[in-house]
Amino acid sequence: MTDFDTAHLERCVELAEEAKRRGDGPFGSVLVGADGVRLHEDSNREASDGDPTAHPEFTLAQWAAANLSPEARAAATVYTSGEHCPMCSAAHAWVGLGRVVIAASGAQLASWRQEWGLPASPVRPLSITDIAPGIEVVGPVPPFDDRMRSIHQAAAGR
Repeated sequence: MTDFDTAHLERCVELAEEAKRRGDGPFGSVLVGADGVRLHEDSNREASDGDPTAHPEFTLAQWAAANLSPEARAAATVYTSGEHCPMCSAAHAWVGLGRVVIAASGAQLASWRQEWGLPASPVRPLSITDIAPGIEVVGPVPPFDDRMRSIHQAAAGR
């Protein structure tokens, strides 16, 4: 992890907090080009858009497909507050995006939800590499994983 990576994960946490304040699930993601330029960012909009597929990682994949060459997509990095769900992992792979840096893993989130007595996700929490084995994944990254735990806990009212 570099200071560069840390700065982008910090922005993901900010986006997750913004989503939580709107009443959406606390997730945020940033797409960064090979030159270090932040290309696109988004936060979860499931509740505010009324669309359970309005995940920021999915939005970034769609944006990248529409706006970047295959080479630029492969050289880009997705920074995200939480590991991609299977839908977002597949979109990431189909679009041909590069590495992923995650603050917290899907396994961590599933464990936290179970600890707090919340229902399980409707989709099994598979790792990105279970869906797309060729993608480089970095994380979970302390202390961002602990911060995301606190944000999810607050969002769950626990």
